[in-house]
Amino acid sequence: MANRLSVVIACKNEAANIRGCIESARMVADEILVADSLSTDQTLDVVRQMGGCRIIQREFINFSNFKNWALGHCTHPWALVLDADERLSDELAGEIRGILAGDDPPFDAYRVVSKIFFLGRLIRHSGCGHPTSIRFFRRVVCRFGPESVHESIRVDTSRVGWLRARLLHYTYRSLAQRTEKQNHYTTLAAEDKYKAGARVSGLEILVRPLLNFLKLYFWQAGFLDGTAGLIVCLSSMNSTFLKYAKLWEITHGSAARDAAPGELNADNQEAAA
Repeated sequence: MANRLSVVIACKNEAANIRGCIESARMVADEILVADSLSTDQTLDVVRQMGGCRIIQREFINFSNFKNWALGHCTHPWALVLDADERLSDELAGEIRGILAGDDPPFDAYRVVSKIFFLGRLIRHSGCGHPTSIRFFRRVVCRFGPESVHESIRVDTSRVGWLRARLLHYTYRSLAQRTEKQNHYTTLAAEDKYKAGARVSGLEILVRPLLNFLKLYFWQAGFLDGTAGLIVCLSSMNSTFLKYAKLWEITHGSAARDAAPGELNADNQEAAA
């Protein structure tokens, strides 16, 4: 079959998830690359025990950079990019196989809808109802954009199709894991905003998280997800707060470092304290 598929699984310290991801990837893959950013747990022991995967390793810089690097190691014209906590459903695997079985797939990239699980519970609302992303694409015409986090594929939108079946995403096993990743992701998001020229006021740091919670919990019906939905919406509110607070920290910290002694204004003096 000319339309052969490389599956890239990005991971770090995913010993609890990697086996299930690889097992689901085997339903469609002609090769599986485990792109590991220097795991310190048993992740790679599990991969080696399972066999049939090629391991590549490199220090993590940001998500787009890491995944584009991994795509450069693929040997087949089509790619499917997964995170270790994601799984192909049987229906999605069958749909992908059907597309690749044709002589010339009609699109260069395919967008998929994810089903989100949080602490083992399916979240139907709370901003998680229908998240979509491009994961399955022709490598020669697709690359991830410059974002450090929440990375997305750059491709001509007229060449993007849709997959009907769902990708299963088992996001967080514990609140401790959620908190750890939240801290990392919000730092990257704040740095992206700062590089793009965004700045934030104290009022925005107060208002934006509140508006985020109200949107997710009421407008997007997070209350229908019960206690799990409440936790998701509050956690998202905290992510918004951290992102903008860190943007303020970067902005005022940079100003304080760049100012000559005695030239700090009141805000910068507070930031430097």
